[in-house]
Amino acid sequence: MQRRKFIKKSALAGSVLPLAGSFMSFNSQQNTNAKNSFNLKYAPHIGMFENHVGKDPIDQLNFMADLGFTAFEDNTMRKRDVALQEKMAKTMQDRGLEMGVFVAVFLKEGHVGSGAINKREEFLAYCKQSVEVAKRVNAKWMTVVPGNVAPKISMGYQTANVVETLKQASAIFEPHDLTMVLEPLNFFNHPGAFLTESPQAYEICKAVNSPSCKILFDIYHQQIQEGNLIPNMEACWDEIAYIQIGDNPGRAEPTSGEINFKNVLKFIDSKGYDGILGMEHKNSQPGKAGEQVVIDAYKEVDNFK
Repeated sequence: MQRRKFIKKSALAGSVLPLAGSFMSFNSQQNTNAKNSFNLKYAPHIGMFENHVGKDPIDQLNFMADLGFTAFEDNTMRKRDVALQEKMAKTMQDRGLEMGVFVAVFLKEGHVGSGAINKREEFLAYCKQSVEVAKRVNAKWMTVVPGNVAPKISMGYQTANVVETLKQASAIFEPHDLTMVLEPLNFFNHPGAFLTESPQAYEICKAVNSPSCKILFDIYHQQIQEGNLIPNMEACWDEIAYIQIGDNPGRAEPTSGEINFKNVLKFIDSKGYDGILGMEHKNSQPGKAGEQVVIDAYKEVDNFK
């Protein structure tokens, strides 16, 4: 795929972004498509910049576009009021923001791996509901987490049951050209999760064998769970459809922890990745100053050319 051309906006040329100026100007730019100020499509989320523009989601979307971001993700979109979903979708369209993932299914309990029919039906019901949300907000990808390990059932049986559940879910998404992305979770934040490692997710995606079932590679989770980030991404690259970012320890912005994001992002770019990289992390520092730290961090690690 052709990489997105790096565009330096004059407002971003300095080492410190004049956020107050951006805040003052966003209302006059609501019908102007955003221009990507980065090499890759990083996607902030609601709350990341609220100290500058307040809690209104529409104001936050406009502010993201003013900063030069061209994507956005929202884990809680499925639970938002329909009227707000529609309003957010219009704003994203007006400002040139591409919709990233929202969470379709995140079952913490219920042992979907055991194949309990009541939980499978619940899982599939969430998938059906998510199709309508995806259409409403122009989403292509939805996060799916299949639940916790069933301690008294062999992992082989659990894997077979998960594969069957995901095949049925794929049949729901395929007619709409939608993709559920399976997110392996780390043992520290999510003890007992069934899906934990990228090779496991790769095996399951190959077994499901559907364009609607792919991997969400969360760099934060996989740094804790397995490390060896670039080789593991290389090994399962053909099944990765979405990437999320977070440094470790702390799950905050790049440069706050141990991960060499310049090298990781350089690898991702070298693969011709034209998808979204969700900024699924907190700000390491509070207030407006902390939001500026996030912006500066992405400017720094995105300078990998």
